[in-house]
Amino acid sequence: MKTLLAVDGSDNSYEAVHALKYFAKAEQLTLLHALNVPRPAYPMMVPEVAEELYKSLEQSMREDGERLLDRTQSLLPPHAGPTTKLLQLGSPAEVIVTTAEARKVDLIIMGARGLGPIKERLIGSVSHRILTLAPCATLIVNGPVKAMKQILLPLQGPFDEAAAIRFLQLKPFHDPVELTLLTVLPSTQPPWPVEAAAARKLEEQALQSAHDYIDGVAERLRAIGYQARGLAVLGTPSAMILQEATARRSDLILMGTRGRQGITRFVLGSTSHAVLHKMPCPVLAFH
Repeated sequence: MKTLLAVDGSDNSYEAVHALKYFAKAEQLTLLHALNVPRPAYPMMVPEVAEELYKSLEQSMREDGERLLDRTQSLLPPHAGPTTKLLQLGSPAEVIVTTAEARKVDLIIMGARGLGPIKERLIGSVSHRILTLAPCATLIVNGPVKAMKQILLPLQGPFDEAAAIRFLQLKPFHDPVELTLLTVLPSTQPPWPVEAAAARKLEEQALQSAHDYIDGVAERLRAIGYQARGLAVLGTPSAMILQEATARRSDLILMGTRGRQGITRFVLGSTSHAVLHKMPCPVLAFH
């Protein structure tokens, strides 16, 4: 598996470095730092002076970036795999996505640095942009990573199922993990008038069908070597995912990014983005 670790010197960035110990040895590990050098914002400044200031700032930031990459490399776990350090000029999201595409990366690991729920929905943080645009799975680390044993895997249907199995077939984790597969059935009333008893029966039948589906996926994952159990519940997907992750003290939420694409996704949000705003543990999104 080829892995890209994006670092920026923040606390969560260092937690992302720590998270590497829970993943399998990388075929190729790229340590990436994006240099987003601001241009002087003085319209009356002589162009030559502005350019000299810019180059001086770039050189200073480049030296800081090299020290950051050296420190990051010194903190890698022994089984991290062959490592390449890379400094790139540009906005972080664009640099990370472009590098991941060029190096055919299977997994991006990075710390969460956001603007808060309202601004993130309207503008998009670096992590949100990467989740939307990245060509591969992305792990967003939001705090200390103390383990990677109990994993909650929400599935919304065959599309998520296929993507999850593709990712898990890469054997991404260093040690055995326990998967709790979760499917959430929205609690809705039939569009036609029915008695309460009949409505409950329809709901029970739908829930049983959901149980059968998720148990079948768990069986397929057990067949490729994972400990897996299925769980079907009624409720709102994002709320139930957060509730189950908290109640089960999950170490990781592993979920698909199926949903809206492009700018509508930033404004309206998908289930995965809603979970990111309140995630009680790191989220690894696949697609």
